Amino acid sequence: MKLTKKSHACVRLDKEGRTLVIDPGGFSEEDAAVGADAVLVTHEHPDHFDEGRLRAALEANPAAGIWAPRSVADRIAAAFPGRVHTVGHGDAFTAAGFEVEVHGELHAVIHPDIPRITNVGYLIDGGRVFHPGDALTVPGRSVETLMLPVMAPWSKISEVIDYVREVGPQRAYDVHDALLTDLARPIYDRQIGALGGTDHLRLAPGASADL
Repeated sequence: MKLTKKSHACVRLDKEGRTLVIDPGGFSEEDAAVGADAVLVTHEHPDHFDEGRLRAALEANPAAGIWAPRSVADRIAAAFPGRVHTVGHGDAFTAAGFEVEVHGELHAVIHPDIPRITNVGYLIDGGRVFHPGDALTVPGRSVETLMLPVMAPWSKISEVIDYVREVGPQRAYDVHDALLTDLARPIYDRQIGALGGTDHLRLAPGASADL
């Protein structure tokens, strides 16, 4: 399996000639989902869900489908009948040859005055990859590669470190990093790398790694 980092929270997984894209939002490249056979969306916030990017993917590939929580699916299902699938915690399905399990129900708390929305994470191929979206969801399964939301308005670095420890992956790659400046990156790299208990890794947008 090949992992390609797109900007912010978006990643692309390629396996056996099939492509799965997760969270092509408004902070990601305009063509982030083009070429995908399947697209997974974790929640409705615009840095994870962008209707134009999803439409571009489905128009480019008439066989492509989207899997997303209801708050996302309801907004685009009418335009692509039969190609948008609503998912929630506990669901399992196959998309583009990838086995997917859905874990989690709510977005992390941003502020007590802001209502929490639905957020789901996706466990790929029995734990080879886990993308939690905007939550520190622990899937209760062994995880090889954790897509780690390294910096967000709803988190602090101690929570990120403890999350890595609790999931216990073989490696963690940064996502959700559009707001993290190059000046601050060494602080996060040093502290998560030293305290997280796993290999803490980073890919520039467009770069790939074999898993």
